[in-house]
Amino acid sequence: MLLTMSLSLVPRVLRYVEAVAEHGSIQATSRAIGISASAIDRQIKLLEDHLDVQLFDRQSTGMETTVAGEMFIVLARRWRAEENTILSDVKRMQGIDLGLVRLATMDSLANGPLPRALSVIARDFPRVQIEVEIMTPDQAVAALNDGTADLALGFNIKAARDLHLMWTVDLPLVCVCAPDHPVADLASISVKEVRGFPLVVQSRALAIRRMLEARHSWLFTNAQPPVVTNSLQLLKQLVAAGTHLALTSQLDAASELANGRMVAIPISDTEIRSQSISLAVSVKRTLPRICSTVAEVLIREMSTCVNEITGASR
Repeated sequence: MLLTMSLSLVPRVLRYVEAVAEHGSIQATSRAIGISASAIDRQIKLLEDHLDVQLFDRQSTGMETTVAGEMFIVLARRWRAEENTILSDVKRMQGIDLGLVRLATMDSLANGPLPRALSVIARDFPRVQIEVEIMTPDQAVAALNDGTADLALGFNIKAARDLHLMWTVDLPLVCVCAPDHPVADLASISVKEVRGFPLVVQSRALAIRRMLEARHSWLFTNAQPPVVTNSLQLLKQLVAAGTHLALTSQLDAASELANGRMVAIPISDTEIRSQSISLAVSVKRTLPRICSTVAEVLIREMSTCVNEITGASR
């Protein structure tokens, strides 16, 4: 099992700083972790006096971290990640698959193919805990870099100096529509033809929108699309209702394509770019072996899903 606060390898004062930042006050932290408020306050003040810097702004409404305080929170999270690595590797030496894996991923995957992979992990590695955080691709990369995530599974993540892609595959863009939409029986469709119908598009917070703007800016400048959203669920509901078209990947609408609520029409424009889906890790950290094991399962299950969706003929 994972270590409790009383047995944690993370220094006590770092745990207190992290807990106060989470709960917002000394008293709330005391109630949450079962340590006296005076003991928590004393440890934090000793550290502040030693550094000659405030870690918290103490206000009547609570405590907020200063810039220096945020630095110590990042340190605590990195220390905790190393703790997880050591404990997981020790257990692996004992023949036990145990540990914590922190996964940053996208909302579309959490509401699509990811649950299948998590079910396999739960079945095969019941003592492994998975923490799933929903983020944008940019936020997921930042989480890898600052050590608050072990793995990032998402769209359009690019390899970089400190970022390694364990797995990546291209996902061609398609037009998705309801089965009874006027374009549903077309063998292919151009972006210009898509624009002739009410369109729901992704907001600029998502990489696919930025990619579309780079190649097809007229989609957004000549006339504003009827609906712009950062919610994939809303996008899919509008498409399934038959009122709108959308440009996305088949993986975004995997379950709806599988159950017949939507159909996917290939885009005929040869210059349109594909999306990609990748599993990324930071090269700055050595991951516990259990993370590599979980990554192997994610890669296998996601590859199977991609092949099922993109290999199905219309």
